[in-house]
Amino acid sequence: MAGQHSASDDADVIVVGAGPAGSATAHYLAATGLEVLLLEKATFPRDKVCGDGLTPRAVRELIAMGVPIREEDGWIRNRGLRVIGGGHQIQLEWPELAAYPNYGLARSRMNLDATLAFHARSTGAKLLEGHAVTAPVIDEGSGRIVGVTARQVDGAGRRLPGEQGSERTFRAPVVVAADGVSSRLATAMGITKRDDRPMGVAVRTYFRTPRHDDEWMESHLELWDGAPGRSNLLPGYGWIFALGDGTVNVGLGSVSSTAKATRLDYKELFARWMANAPAEWEFTPENQVGEVRGAALPMAFNRTPHYRKGLVLVGDSGGMVSPFNGEGIAYGMQAGRVAADVISQALARTSAYGREKALRTYGPRMREDLGGYYTLGRYFVKLIEHPEVMRVCTRYGLPRPTLMRFTMKLLSDCYDPRGGDTMDRVITALTKVVPSS
Repeated sequence: MAGQHSASDDADVIVVGAGPAGSATAHYLAATGLEVLLLEKATFPRDKVCGDGLTPRAVRELIAMGVPIREEDGWIRNRGLRVIGGGHQIQLEWPELAAYPNYGLARSRMNLDATLAFHARSTGAKLLEGHAVTAPVIDEGSGRIVGVTARQVDGAGRRLPGEQGSERTFRAPVVVAADGVSSRLATAMGITKRDDRPMGVAVRTYFRTPRHDDEWMESHLELWDGAPGRSNLLPGYGWIFALGDGTVNVGLGSVSSTAKATRLDYKELFARWMANAPAEWEFTPENQVGEVRGAALPMAFNRTPHYRKGLVLVGDSGGMVSPFNGEGIAYGMQAGRVAADVISQALARTSAYGREKALRTYGPRMREDLGGYYTLGRYFVKLIEHPEVMRVCTRYGLPRPTLMRFTMKLLSDCYDPRGGDTMDRVITALTKVVPSS
């Protein structure tokens, strides 16, 4: 399909940021025959602070994109969650659903993001690494974004010397912002963060361990700075995700029900947790690989609207991280799939009015897909942002397997909205009765 860009344009669509959301958008757009320019400020492979764990919802998106997920391609499968807290431990297998596969995956973002970006390139997108976008190009008459300015940078983000580092303009009738939590493009277009949405913070590092091929994703609902019951309960939750390459991703996170992230010394918090981690994991200083790094998690549509005057927001730029579990990859790829459908339909219209009308459906479609679920997540965050509440929930909830299976489906967003069992129908009903915005 040919786009509607003019001879002076460089592409039908410019996608800024080649993380999972941007790469998924670029892949789906290129698959329709559109000319896509994918700009990424880093050079691959590059690291990204993340838990590296992929739920069945994310696996479904990878399958839809046609990304090979075989073990020999560097992926490790997991059966479900091992949940620890309140003096209890329970293993919950991923449910058998028509909507999603019954397994999760894990892969470091160092490898995952490069895989997805190169997959988009193989589909037909033009990938330019080492290009830092500096500003939107705005049409003075309409106020619409019609491109971006960018300059080449090195691996550390420093401007290249001479002509190479000079600013360059790229033009297209539609621009996709997949530029992360700060989203300079969205901010420049007047789309600011909302103060009434949750904000999370996560820190993580890697450890060498003999349990690197554990078939369960491990979640710690309580963090203690000493022996449980004889020490202080720390705010937040922890995870251990096996990567199958000799290492595991170990991290912790906390969440605030407002835009103000909790004011904690996360590295100190992490160190206190590691000092009391189970010995069998061998989380010793000599086994640690790399420093402890942190990142903000923008949740529950904390930046809206998701479309304005030619700019489409996907992934973290639109605050699409789940307030239930801090996952953003699945929703970023889902948003890319929806955005590509909307954009390709819009660019096939024969009038400016028709294109704009089609583009404006993106926000409502994302609210319909995720708005009710994210609203439930906001209520959930208000309950559990206090460690005492989490302690009561884990103490009395974990010993009840049926309740925990329901909780797992809700928190991991692994339920079938088109049927399924009674649990699925209850969760679906809950997402329909709450506001979606």
